[in-house]
Amino acid sequence: MPRPEQDEREREARRILQRVERDSETLGASSLARTASNVKDHMAGADAEDGDAIELWGKRIGRGLGLIAVVILVVYLFANYVLR
Repeated sequence: MPRPEQDEREREARRILQRVERDSETLGASSLARTASNVKDHMAGADAEDGDAIELWGKRIGRGLGLIAVVILVVYLFANYVLR
């Protein structure tokens, strides 16, 4: 059975490898496609703990409501300050 310290080190190593992969530009990899994939994963709650459905749905709902609030705020500010 792996120790908690070993699990933490493995998670950190995976995060570092993902960061290196993300930061290294390869020919043919589109920054827009990578950004879209990151946004999709973020909104889907891919960073939630495995096996914790409540946390997963809580993140999805919270992030969805946050996105809706930002859209409403942008429309309100645009309508009141730009269109006047």
